Amino acid sequence: MTEARPTADQPDRPAPNLVPSPPHPPQARAPWLKICGLRQNDQAAAVAAMGVQALGVIGVASSPRWLAPAQRPDLFAAMAAANPACLGVLVVADPPDSELDGLETGQGHQVLQLHGQESPQRCAELKRRLGLPLWKALRIRSGADLELALAYEGVVDGLLLDAWVSDQLGGTGQAIPIELLAGFRPSLPWWLAGGISAERVTPILKQIRPDGLDASSALERAPGDKILGRVAELVAAVEAWRQN
Repeated sequence: MTEARPTADQPDRPAPNLVPSPPHPPQARAPWLKICGLRQNDQAAAVAAMGVQALGVIGVASSPRWLAPAQRPDLFAAMAAANPACLGVLVVADPPDSELDGLETGQGHQVLQLHGQESPQRCAELKRRLGLPLWKALRIRSGADLELALAYEGVVDGLLLDAWVSDQLGGTGQAIPIELLAGFRPSLPWWLAGGISAERVTPILKQIRPDGLDASSALERAPGDKILGRVAELVAAVEAWRQN
C-alpha cells in the first residue's frame, strides 16, 4: 500500500520513537505489548512491572472497563512508579470539545487513543489542540476497512486494528481474520488487538508482523479485572518470540 514494512520473514528491528518526545519512549524490540482496560491501581503496578511497553485506561463511559476521571491519575502514577518506561494510554471515543480539558497532559497519560468515528481532519484538530501523540483505532471487517488507514498516515502517530463488532467499540475478544492483514504495511506503527493471549502469539507472528500487540479481555476474570498469571504468560510468550 505504501512504503515497505517488516514482514514475517524479516528480522525484528529496534522500536522507533513511537510518539513525539514522550517522557519514556518504548525501547523494547517489536512486537511491543500493551495491556488495556486496567481499573485497579495494584494491578496496573503489577502489570507495568512485568515490562510491558504501554498500559491502557478506558475513558469511554459506556464501557464496562470505564475508569472515572478522578481515578485515572492515581492509576497512571502507580504504573509509572513500577515502570517509568511504560506509556500511559487513555482510550476515548469521539470526545467533544467540551471535554478536551480533561484529556490534556497532566492527567497521567502520555498518549490518547481514539476509538470512535474520528475523521483524519478531527484527529489533526485534536493533535493541534491537545499537543498529545494520537493513536487511531480502526475496526476491521473487510479489506476496504484497511484502506481507511491510508487516510490517517501523516496525521496520527500509530494505528490500532481491532475486529468489527456492531455494538461495541473494543474489548470484545473477537479476532480479525489473519488473511485480511497479510498485505497490510502502513507507513506508521500499528498495533493488533482482538483476543490476544499467550497461545496466539506464535500463530499470529508466523503470518503477520504488527509492531505491537494489544491485549485485554483474554486476560480477565471480569471486565477490568486482570488475571496476572495470564498477563505474565503473554509477556513471556512475546519475549520468547523476540529472542527467537
